[in-house]
Amino acid sequence: MEAIVGSFLLVALGEMGDKTQLLAFSLASRYRKPWGVLLGILVATLVNHALAASVGGLVSQLVPPRLLAAILAALFIGFGLWTLKPDTLDEDTRPSRFGPFVTTTVLFFLAEMGDKTQLATVVLAARYQSVGLVTVGTTLGMMAANVPAVFLGDKLAAKVQMKWIRWSAASIFFIFGALSIGAAVRGG
Repeated sequence: MEAIVGSFLLVALGEMGDKTQLLAFSLASRYRKPWGVLLGILVATLVNHALAASVGGLVSQLVPPRLLAAILAALFIGFGLWTLKPDTLDEDTRPSRFGPFVTTTVLFFLAEMGDKTQLATVVLAARYQSVGLVTVGTTLGMMAANVPAVFLGDKLAAKVQMKWIRWSAASIFFIFGALSIGAAVRGG
């Protein structure tokens, strides 16, 4: 259960203000078909995060525990710092000929490549050594961050200070980093 909850929290908070959340705002306003956009986000996230978690699971089997804990600590702290920097979205204004589901699936999958949530999924799977539970947690976190973006985007953006959300998300990454430092010092 810790793998699902930890993965969920890191991604749900880490995704606030991220470029994929901005992409969700954009696609929802462009297509005005929220269910097609949400289904595209779900499919892209499941595939992307399952692949990322698989890599993390493999890494956890190949890297000695103490070294893995030290690497994870550095990565979590790095993700925390990365979270503090607001993302932007370079929007393409041309209409898509593929509709909301296909367009969202492709754009979200590509936007997540090398994104902090994808890399965090690798790290979380290595930490928890559970591809399935981490994929479930990170996917639920991605959906928790993007469902409001799709349905309430403009209203939420006006009321929520992204600075505080970014700092909250960064704090969670820093806590995971500190826990990993403790594991590295203890020997894995």
